[in-house]
Amino acid sequence: MLGDYAARGFAETADWKEATEIVINTCSVRKSAEDRVYGLLFNINTHFEQHPPKPKVIVTGCMTHFGSKKLLEILPGVDEILPIGEVGFNSPSIRRDKHHAWVNVSTGCNSFCTFCIVPFSRGREVSRPFADIITEVTSLVREGYTEITLLGQNVNSYGLEKAGIGFRKLLLSHPELGLDDIPTNQSQYLDPKNTSPFVLLIRAVSKIPEITRISFMTSNPWDFRDDLIAEIAGNPKIDRFLHLPIQSGSDRILKLMNRGYTANDYLTLVSKIRQEIPDVILGTDIIVGFPGETDEDFAATLALAKKINWHIAFVARYSPRPGTASARLYEDDVSGKIKKQRWEILDELINKRQLSTRPHIN
Repeated sequence: MLGDYAARGFAETADWKEATEIVINTCSVRKSAEDRVYGLLFNINTHFEQHPPKPKVIVTGCMTHFGSKKLLEILPGVDEILPIGEVGFNSPSIRRDKHHAWVNVSTGCNSFCTFCIVPFSRGREVSRPFADIITEVTSLVREGYTEITLLGQNVNSYGLEKAGIGFRKLLLSHPELGLDDIPTNQSQYLDPKNTSPFVLLIRAVSKIPEITRISFMTSNPWDFRDDLIAEIAGNPKIDRFLHLPIQSGSDRILKLMNRGYTANDYLTLVSKIRQEIPDVILGTDIIVGFPGETDEDFAATLALAKKINWHIAFVARYSPRPGTASARLYEDDVSGKIKKQRWEILDELINKRQLSTRPHIN
């Protein structure tokens, strides 16, 4: 977006109070992210009521899944809604870091995790052309960049997405659908017969001599294939930090989330990764307070944390996202107090380093 504005002759200001246009790039993954948008708009409107003229205010990003009409009703003072599909690769990116660059390999998501808003806000998964990615990385090298992070909602599935009905259209056209009717994540992707496209992409980036480090995020456990593990193990340019979301240690909750694996599947994968990549550093995502999560379910997550010993965990308190399957199918029945307690317990256990620093699996 900065590149697009620069191409049209705009310059970035250090203070939004001095702007002639304000672009709010929104997130909808958690309710707290949307709440910050309301707070920012309140501050903008209050300031320019006292200090006119008011600049043009544009909203883009994941909140556009609500639709322009509704957003203009619920977001006072907004002049324009910019659909996320209109923010593409038309202009060169403006990057503040001069050594490390983020490079998108895909947009959207074909997975059907019940809690997730991304398929609604970003649409069906679309992999960027292989040649375009390599061209961008080569251009970045000429500018002096040496470190690249490949980005996708699920980078493992690069080049493997199937075309088909969108998640939003599926749920809207079939309101009677239950959990057992929602497609599995695995069913929405092709099964590579040979080397997966993402591994081929990593190899191509690795062959560029000036690139010294390659990172990627985010990966899903259900399609973290053996060829990717082998590539990481044998490629010194690939960062040893792997972000591998688990979301819950309870098989019952994982089923309700439609994650496509069990806790034991995840344990088996981590064992394989650590055997092949002894110096791996693992991070994860965990949701606490998912609908129906009992003390026993949470205890299963704690037990898994003690077995795996993640180096870092991004722990979120569940909040229902309007339009998602979980918001439609399940009651948000875990109290805010319990969510906060469970969040604190996991944060203390994993992120405050109460676990041993030596990786282990019992």
